[in-house]
Amino acid sequence: MKRIQIEGHHFVLHPSGAIFWEEKKTLLLADVHLGKVAHFRKNGIAVPRKVEGAFFKKITTILFEFNVERFLFLGDLFHSFKNNEWHLFAAWVKQQKTEMILVEGNHDVIPAAQFEAIGLIVVRDFTEDTFYFSHFPTEKVEHFVFCGHVHPGVKLKGAGLPQMKVPCFYQSPQQLILPAFGAFTGLHILSPKKGDQVFVTTGKEVVEITENRT
Repeated sequence: MKRIQIEGHHFVLHPSGAIFWEEKKTLLLADVHLGKVAHFRKNGIAVPRKVEGAFFKKITTILFEFNVERFLFLGDLFHSFKNNEWHLFAAWVKQQKTEMILVEGNHDVIPAAQFEAIGLIVVRDFTEDTFYFSHFPTEKVEHFVFCGHVHPGVKLKGAGLPQMKVPCFYQSPQQLILPAFGAFTGLHILSPKKGDQVFVTTGKEVVEITENRT
């Protein structure tokens, strides 16, 4: 894990791709894409079933590590329309005692009323203190932005080693893009610029990368 400070607040970057906001006891998650495996298999695309249920395994581990009082999903919680994973998620939500907020993403086509019926609060964006939370990357003059959507990654290459593409937390001066929390999401490779900070995650640790900035 990597602990960073932004505008006087403390955030823990977790190897899973989540961020824990210490002062607010809030867990930030982006691009979970629940139901994506079932959606692909329904359309004839072979996807290993072992990927299903990855969210619940990862989130159980996180809840042992942090005292989470609120979940803030930064869009694309579900990949498409309802399937079996909706019922698993609804049952999981009922077991939690935490507040859950969903900032709508472009994949969140399930009506907001159905999310609200199982206990989530659905919003287009969310502002608290000096922070603005959205699904899409954006610029805000008066706020630092947390967002998702991009599924950020970078290319790494060590001496004598093949090039690797790895997910990352991508921080520019006024914005931090979370990696996709989902297990079957792909990567959009970014090219770090001067002033940007890149924290790659291997799934087991988070490491800041300081090379290859243009």
